[in-house]
Amino acid sequence: MFLEHPASYNGADMHKYNTLYTRKLSWHVLTPTSYDVNITNKQRKCVIKTHKTTERMGSMAKEKVKKKRGQKITPAILWKQRWLLVMSVPFVIWLIIFKYIPLWGWTMAFQEVKPATFALPIWERTWVGFKNFTDAFKDRLFTQTLINTLGVSFLDIAVGTIAAIAFAVLLNEMFFMKFKKVTQTISYLPHFVSWVIIASIAKNIFNDGGVVDSIFGKNLHLMSSNSPLIWVTIILINCWKEVGWNAIIYLSAMAGIDPGLYEAADMDGASRLQKIWHITLPGIRPTIIVLLIMSIGGALNVGMERQMLLSNPLVEDHTMVLSWFSYKRGIGNSNYGLGTAIGVFQSAVSVTLLLIANKIAGLVGEDKLM
Repeated sequence: MFLEHPASYNGADMHKYNTLYTRKLSWHVLTPTSYDVNITNKQRKCVIKTHKTTERMGSMAKEKVKKKRGQKITPAILWKQRWLLVMSVPFVIWLIIFKYIPLWGWTMAFQEVKPATFALPIWERTWVGFKNFTDAFKDRLFTQTLINTLGVSFLDIAVGTIAAIAFAVLLNEMFFMKFKKVTQTISYLPHFVSWVIIASIAKNIFNDGGVVDSIFGKNLHLMSSNSPLIWVTIILINCWKEVGWNAIIYLSAMAGIDPGLYEAADMDGASRLQKIWHITLPGIRPTIIVLLIMSIGGALNVGMERQMLLSNPLVEDHTMVLSWFSYKRGIGNSNYGLGTAIGVFQSAVSVTLLLIANKIAGLVGEDKLM
């Protein structure tokens, strides 16, 4: 039932009025046949006016943020932020020493570096140009390895994101707090378990003649099929291990959603699913976009440890990823220049994917990382 619009409200009451009236109108517009909203023309005009005012204020806030982002750096601004700049100096120094100076090692990608020449100064090694890159691209395993890396990465991102959001929504809808806390704790634990232990358990379950084959009464070849089927097995195992941990960020984002929106939806008789679809998911959309951008940027950085431990000689053609390939061809064959070239290629593609994902996020109207 609608409250009468008062002649004057203080700030807190006006905010509550805006929330309730605006959201009631929004629900009526979204699902006009689902609710019987009986309001007078005077109330409807008031709601529309409030709705337009709220939208205008939101647009003004966005424009203000954009202006701040595009603001020029002046001595006055630097002086105003001087203590923040001073506190950031140690981090910048750490970043330069441990992140940027080691990039000097990328020069090995353009040199012939063997164990006999590894200790020589950079200027005394033989420069070979892009030979290491061409040797890597011509390798018979490189194309399949790149396909494996991209396939596993993007399937991992899709399945992991959907599973984490679904699990976070499920936890967010729980009313029994003790059960919720126990469930959260149990779901986090696999994240801290070593991949060595996880791989040992997984092989006992999914290997030929394992638990799953015993249940179905036939050999499913889940971990012995030299095909992309092994990707599915690895992704499901990784999803089980990380879903609880990944859901933490989404739960934090859901905690920041205004409870007044749910109250307004309850007034309109919205179901739980409708509240999830129209309030919860749109409320965490910026978080989803940012995490997707970061995940896509690291698409080629698939962990070698997981792939090696869950692999075997029968399926190695479909489990080898770029980091593993770089290790085998670089350190395994004592050709450090070739291994570095593969790593440089991996980094270049990752940065490119990050910039593309960031640009797409900006085009669809979401916040970008840069």
